[in-house]
Amino acid sequence: MGRSIALAICLAIAFALAWVGDRTPPPAPVTAPQASFSAARAMTDVEVIARAPHPTGTPANAAVRDYLVQRMTALGLETQVQHTDAFRQRKTGAEVSIRGGAVENVIGVLPGRDRTAPALALMAHYDSVPGSPGAADDAAGVAAALEIVRALKVQGQPARDVILLMTDGEEAGLLGAYGFFEQHPMAKRIGFLMNMESRGGGGRAQMFQTGAENGGAIDLFRKTATSPTASSLTVFMYEKMPNDTDFTVSKDAGIPGLNYAFIGRQFDYHSPTSTPANLDKGSLQHLGQETLAAAREAAFAPALPAKSPNQVYANTFAGKMLAYPPAAGWAVLALAGLLTLIGGWQARRAGLLRWLDLVQGVGATLYLVALSATLLRLARRATGVDFGFMEQRYLLAQVTRWEIALALLGVGALAIAASAAGRGRTRLPTALIALGSGAACSAFGGWDPIGLGVGAASAVLAVISFGRPATTSGAWSGVLLTGFLAALAMQVLAPTTAFLAAWPLAIAGLGAALTGMASRRSLPFLGVLAALGAVGLSWLLGFGHGLYLGLDMVELLAVIVWLGALLLWPLAHAGENEKGARMAALGLILLGFVVTAIVRFDSPWDARYPQATHAAYFVDAGAGRTWRITRLREVSPWTRQMLTADGATVEKTTLPAGQRGEVWAAKAAPITAAGPALSLTKQPDGSQLLRVTPPPGARTIAFTLKPSVQLTGATLNGRPLEGLSAPGAETRIYWDGAPQGVVLGFRAAATGAVDIGYVSVTERWPADAKPLPPRPADVMAFDASDATIVGGTKRFTW
Repeated sequence: MGRSIALAICLAIAFALAWVGDRTPPPAPVTAPQASFSAARAMTDVEVIARAPHPTGTPANAAVRDYLVQRMTALGLETQVQHTDAFRQRKTGAEVSIRGGAVENVIGVLPGRDRTAPALALMAHYDSVPGSPGAADDAAGVAAALEIVRALKVQGQPARDVILLMTDGEEAGLLGAYGFFEQHPMAKRIGFLMNMESRGGGGRAQMFQTGAENGGAIDLFRKTATSPTASSLTVFMYEKMPNDTDFTVSKDAGIPGLNYAFIGRQFDYHSPTSTPANLDKGSLQHLGQETLAAAREAAFAPALPAKSPNQVYANTFAGKMLAYPPAAGWAVLALAGLLTLIGGWQARRAGLLRWLDLVQGVGATLYLVALSATLLRLARRATGVDFGFMEQRYLLAQVTRWEIALALLGVGALAIAASAAGRGRTRLPTALIALGSGAACSAFGGWDPIGLGVGAASAVLAVISFGRPATTSGAWSGVLLTGFLAALAMQVLAPTTAFLAAWPLAIAGLGAALTGMASRRSLPFLGVLAALGAVGLSWLLGFGHGLYLGLDMVELLAVIVWLGALLLWPLAHAGENEKGARMAALGLILLGFVVTAIVRFDSPWDARYPQATHAAYFVDAGAGRTWRITRLREVSPWTRQMLTADGATVEKTTLPAGQRGEVWAAKAAPITAAGPALSLTKQPDGSQLLRVTPPPGARTIAFTLKPSVQLTGATLNGRPLEGLSAPGAETRIYWDGAPQGVVLGFRAAATGAVDIGYVSVTERWPADAKPLPPRPADVMAFDASDATIVGGTKRFTW
């Protein structure tokens, strides 16, 4: 009973500490000291910038640009606007894709005492996605940058220039950043850069990315951060992900720096609900105060942080960050191993550590990892929610109770494995739990060989591991051995990530040494294990929460369950005659699935969390056909009403004009809508110029080219391209915010032809179409919805 009470207290304290540690600071009022950061002052700018959606190339974005010029000039900055065309080009197999547009970066300089010294840059983007006011992404970053510069001025003239770079076109493909770092001479002057972003509407600001050779940058961050959220693990993981921010461009240009963002309240990411009212003011405060602290040090220091070897680092407690060279990870690992050996030696002397028990502990740990992954996967499939950015919104609208369900399942899996190892003679029930969960994965969303395979592997491990009772000391030794081997592998292969296993292992090793590997079970020693477990687990839960927010791959949380087992195993390990332990574990798992059922069947849609819808009127200019379409995979009641407004039936179809993928569509009444104008003109030097000009009011054009012969010497709006696609393959060009359109130049060595599929997007419903049905309060338009799309095909020959 004492063990169970200690475990319950440990879990309660750990979750409470994790919750407290994830809270944002209170926003500082307008009356806060002038040299400090005030979210209330910054919100004045957020209110203006996020008054309405303002994607690149819109009048609303031009209004934000003018406001920023006014604000930066009023702050005494040397202000200019960089007007330029920017694009990025990628090649996948034989196909080429180009994303570009006309951007207007707003640049201000706070002059320093030494105008020749490498400058500090503060960067954020001021454009939003279509349909979203972008209060968080990235009005918060822009407003924070303005407030930071104001606070720096209060301190006096900095040692070096501070450049305020407000980029345009980030949402269209980092276009403003490309335009600045590739074309603007001021880019060469930047010696250190701090970028501010968000992928949500709340949460603590994480410093999640650095430049290469980050030793100096981390020294600066450690010295200045007052309440840091950062780790070298996030840097490692982010480098493996396809995500990008403007910081990617500066990093690729070789500029060191720090990248900050908050990712809580992800329902508001790129959503119409990303309004100033819904923005977590505490997140803005945390973002601003942490960046200001680092910026102040860099701006007034004699020298900017120098590049030096990467460090291992992570935040701990009370605003403290631990950092050390990767080689020092071997010392951490050696300490953890030594403490564990001391505990094992004591247990061995007491006759409580048998080698077979250790082997069973290894098997029980592997069972735990496989079982927790299976249960978590089953829960995700049982929600009935498909995978994808839009589909996941059903879960993001109820993010807290979904996380509670996953937490219950993780704790339940740990309790099952630990109780089975202690009681023994539980091969059949534990195997059936695992195999049944794996098979049940296929009951939701179709055949799931992965879920079944992992569940079956877990069942085999149950048969191997739970035939006889294992002592707490022996089983815990096996659990710690898996942690040591994992930390060792991470230290060899990816040393900046090894701390994730090595630090909990060291805490667990300390508990093992102090309690004789759990051979001492009196109340004081249970208290020691509970205290150490609460500290270590609360730290791990911070990483679990970040993983939960960052990736819709809940099975990965099994890693956090396993690392938690390093700390909690001696408290969760049941005695041979404790019959209630397994029932309590099953109760936790059952409760987890009850909450999952609530997630599935209790619709979260309301006025604060409306269901997203998308509608467009598609006109095939060549064939004279029209459709009402939606690009979402789910046909909601409102969407069906919209599609069938002209009396046609809803069907899946593939649109012409090079549009990829199937969409839900219904034939619609004809309307009058102009499409892009295309022309091909031969130049005196023998080259060809293809002009694609959008119709009035269209912000975006896209077109594909499929040439019959090789095209060389390609240029785009006068700038050289790396090359176009090979004959028979497609080049796809997307262009934003350019009313004058796109001019593509090329040469052809022989007579030939090029087939073009084109579309233009005008972000308003056609005036001569039947109006859209009114949306109720729990339904909203999303992204470039309610738009008119005109597409067609054309062939040019020469």
